[in-house]
Amino acid sequence: MTVKVGLEEMREFLDEVFPQVRGTFGIDRMDAGGVTMRLYNHDRHLRPGGTVSGPAMFMLADVAAYVATMMLVGKQALAVTTNCSIDFMRKPAAGVDLLAMAEVLKLGKALSVTDVRLYSEGMNAPVARATLTYSIPPAR
Repeated sequence: MTVKVGLEEMREFLDEVFPQVRGTFGIDRMDAGGVTMRLYNHDRHLRPGGTVSGPAMFMLADVAAYVATMMLVGKQALAVTTNCSIDFMRKPAAGVDLLAMAEVLKLGKALSVTDVRLYSEGMNAPVARATLTYSIPPAR
């Protein structure tokens, strides 16, 4: 698959279309093999017991799938999540960033299917795995 949006352009695009989460995520890698993103460690993402909350993990998986799709189809802010299945497998480590490794498995004209694995930074085993489908708006 051919990358249509570069790393710096994607960072600017996210800041432009989602200013409400500016500074929440980092994009570490973006190439034809996929995307590696991070959710910066912050107390607002924790749940009682000192672990990263499920909604914060979903948010990272969703944004990583969005970025992976946008890099291949071009900047289309109105692409939306149509399905997500997420398995929480182990407790994320507290006090470290959460990493997402996203790979687009299938890219069609209307839908994109992406696999995302989440890791606590420094851990080898994933803490969660998600499959997301994005609806791509028709060309005008």
